[in-house]
Amino acid sequence: MSDDFAHRLPLNQIRDGERIDLSADEGERGRIAERLGLPALDCMNAHAALDVKGEIVRVRGRLKASLSQSCVVTGDPVEAHIDEPFDIYFLPEPTQSTPDEEVELAESDCDVVFHDGATIDLGEAIADTLALSLDPYPRSAGAEATLKEAGVLTEEQAGPFAALAKLKRSDSDQP
Repeated sequence: MSDDFAHRLPLNQIRDGERIDLSADEGERGRIAERLGLPALDCMNAHAALDVKGEIVRVRGRLKASLSQSCVVTGDPVEAHIDEPFDIYFLPEPTQSTPDEEVELAESDCDVVFHDGATIDLGEAIADTLALSLDPYPRSAGAEATLKEAGVLTEEQAGPFAALAKLKRSDSDQP
């Protein structure tokens, strides 16, 4: 975990039902952009409501961000807007673990962040949520033309049905 967008909240000071608004400043946005390989992160805000039950904190809210990603084909900037709901559980760090033990996660386990028993870092959990919300293969408007020019086939042209259609055409051309 890094301190790109650290907003540590002491567990003993979190009130059930508390609402928090977070906004990344210019320095925080720059560090997050660098960590995620983004050319720009112009805006990042989150609104959250906290529910507390003992050492378990559930945070539900919405993340909004304006950013640029690099096109996977051309490297050109691709503007993106993120508007994602999130639901994160902060749980105490498990005490028993066997190093070679295989752990299987259920879908409900995927938004769990462990804490040290003293604080939760809401900012970093939100920065991680942003990372998971990014398009893994952003493409600019010129990407298709660049791929065609380089001779890269589309999925339709390279797929098994395209090969069958080509065989069918070649069979119909024969006398």
